[in-house]
Amino acid sequence: MTGYIIRRLIYGILIMLAVTTLVFFLIRAVPGDPVRAMVGFESDPAAVQEIKEKWGFDEPIYVQYGMWFWNVLHGDLGTSIWLKQSVNQVLIEAFPRSLSLVVIAFAMSSLIAIPAGIISAVKRYSLLDYVVTFFAFLGLSMPAFWFGIILIIVFASNLQLLPAFGYESLFENPQAWFLHILLPATAAGVPLIASLSRMTRSAVLEELKQDYVRTARSKGVPELSVILKHVVQNAAIPIVTIMGINLAVLFRGTVVIENVFAIKGLGRMLISGAINRDYPLLQGTILIIAGIFVFTNIFVDILYTYINPTIRYK
Repeated sequence: MTGYIIRRLIYGILIMLAVTTLVFFLIRAVPGDPVRAMVGFESDPAAVQEIKEKWGFDEPIYVQYGMWFWNVLHGDLGTSIWLKQSVNQVLIEAFPRSLSLVVIAFAMSSLIAIPAGIISAVKRYSLLDYVVTFFAFLGLSMPAFWFGIILIIVFASNLQLLPAFGYESLFENPQAWFLHILLPATAAGVPLIASLSRMTRSAVLEELKQDYVRTARSKGVPELSVILKHVVQNAAIPIVTIMGINLAVLFRGTVVIENVFAIKGLGRMLISGAINRDYPLLQGTILIIAGIFVFTNIFVDILYTYINPTIRYK
């Protein structure tokens, strides 16, 4: 198991390196000049050349990549061209905002979707099953940004119950933090409720057909114990898989949600870096998001062995 984890970590680092390398060269192939975006198109050519030399943009692209990669190995993601700040510091400030959004959305979607999926499977073809299925398909059909705008109109603009934009620190004002994060977390989490509830229903239905369920019932095991201790436990693998995917997808989805709700998290930084041709900020943000995807998958694989002890990795 230890050898498997080490190999997965090495593969994960190689994947992150491949992703960031590809992004490094692709963003430089896109039309646009970060220096011109910073100083304007009618600036003095001598001033432009001076700035290029300052940022190393006058060097060949392979030299630029070597310098960036060497700095990354030493934990330095560079300096943001647009913000004039260390990318490390920018991401340290942005990550907790995205993490708050993701954690609340993930918890909300999991706590609602898993019980709804189990009940829907146990009460198959009942009115409750049809209601859960209807709302699941409704959630799948709604784009997160559109649902977020609807939430702003209803709860922030019309009812004035919750703030529409911005972010407050959890440690400075917990109540304000929760009020600010509730709408964006709901907008991000509702589409995931739909997918997770459908997967849970499907996995539980598959287990309900197994012989061990009929055996347990024939022995007089209470129905609640059959469902919770046997069926749900054996259906956990696909459920945990989709939960891991949802967690990674949430970090990707912050790109849209954070811009709708004006939260300066990783998603907002990614868009800012792309619009302003801020290469260091864009590369650093993508490196962090790629790392989240990779290590989430590794964690889910390890979690399988605790859910099902018969699983062994070689």
